[in-house]
Amino acid sequence: MGLGTKIEWTEATWNPVTGCTKISEGCTHCYAERMSRRLRLMGQPNYINGFELTLHPHVLPMPLKWQKPKSIFVNSMSDLFHRDIPFDFISQTFGVMAKAYWHRFQVLTKRAERLAELAGTLFWPDNVWMGVTVEHSSRVSRIDYLREVPAAVRFLSLEPLLGPLPDLDLAGIDWVILGGESGPGARPMEKSWVIDIQEQCHRANVPFFFKQWGGTSKKRAGRLLYGRTFDEMPGNLIARRREG
Repeated sequence: MGLGTKIEWTEATWNPVTGCTKISEGCTHCYAERMSRRLRLMGQPNYINGFELTLHPHVLPMPLKWQKPKSIFVNSMSDLFHRDIPFDFISQTFGVMAKAYWHRFQVLTKRAERLAELAGTLFWPDNVWMGVTVEHSSRVSRIDYLREVPAAVRFLSLEPLLGPLPDLDLAGIDWVILGGESGPGARPMEKSWVIDIQEQCHRANVPFFFKQWGGTSKKRAGRLLYGRTFDEMPGNLIARRREG
């Protein structure tokens, strides 16, 4: 339910919730759904319900036991702002993140409306980064909801990128992650879409992280753009804001 991960932009995962439901284009070939089925067949007890939404209160204290500071992706196998997750459980999750101040927590959601709805009732410590997924131009409105959130760092995950995203409004956005879809049935991503977004980030002075080209063999496709990797991170944003 945690620790090591192959996700390029983080160091560990923590899943106090597993399972989800599909709400938009990016969910069609959900990697978490595939992995949940595999883990259930392997007898992993936290996946006895497969991909059905399941709360795991016993997993909540896990980051407090990890003494070495880590970047932790929260609920890589679910969505913390799913409508069926009680507010009290979300609040408890935020409470653990506040207590584990030595870690950096990266929370990502497609439920931007509920995120904005609850943001004002949650405590946002500086070590919590909040992001939304924008996989298609029809989902750009999620960025406006994210801007309402008082997180120390706000980021976008443009993955799986399923179409061009011209003229993004990156005001108030501190980081952009981009990646193509991978695995069975992966939908293609055009190079021109990637280049355009990288150039938008450059003009807006927003760190850009290129995760992968994707495809049925993401390892073979790699993650080079212009012959190099883009592993840019928000850096010292929090410190600069405190000084300001």
